[in-house]
Amino acid sequence: MEEKLELLKKWIQESDNIVFFGGAGVSTESGLPDFRSENGIFSAISEYGYRPETILSHSFFQKNPEVFFKYYKKTLLYPDAKPNDCHKALAKLEAEGKLKAVITQNIDDLHQKAGSKNVLELHGTLYRNYCVKCGQEYPLDYVTKEDGITRCSICGGIVRPDVVLYEESLNEETIEKSVELIANADVLIIGGTSLNVYPAAGLINYYRGNKMVLMNKSTTPYDQKASLIITKSIGEAFREIVDF
Repeated sequence: MEEKLELLKKWIQESDNIVFFGGAGVSTESGLPDFRSENGIFSAISEYGYRPETILSHSFFQKNPEVFFKYYKKTLLYPDAKPNDCHKALAKLEAEGKLKAVITQNIDDLHQKAGSKNVLELHGTLYRNYCVKCGQEYPLDYVTKEDGITRCSICGGIVRPDVVLYEESLNEETIEKSVELIANADVLIIGGTSLNVYPAAGLINYYRGNKMVLMNKSTTPYDQKASLIITKSIGEAFREIVDF
């Protein structure tokens, strides 16, 4: 493992065109649960009698907003979470001009809190919210100040998180930017993701280089395509690779 980390450190030192593609495993070391592991958010039926995937769908949000808001406010919001060493290392690499962008499937804003500027949020973020009726935008603290359905202070419409629910499409502009960055990257580092969620996972197929790094504790469908596989904790790995 030490030889692999040294090789990745060398690739990072030699490159100024690195792209990082990350998933829920990036934030677990900040105390957030992941989604698809044995103890993840999606591993059991919720206390409301529905699968989490059902609750977090567009049609369920429209038909059962009361249950949707109860579940999402109790299960998905971690406003006190702090960036971990992976987030901090990526922000430092960007500040040094080495990392071009972070492409994330996460909705937690921890990359931004660590200082990353160019963050492409494939699935949106809980830190942006908007009224479905008039479009007025609201920060997270407006949503968390009370339980139940959040209502717009202007028109009374429902204020929902700016995240991509099941049955909804990813943002086309974000997808196009991500494809371009991945296709032109020298080093592509993929971390904390099982690469089982599509269409997001399919984006890495656009990589044309020969330095694809997989940093994940479990195997992925793309292991055979990887140039380097690191199974160590992602925070620990970045602590050894990046000085910050």
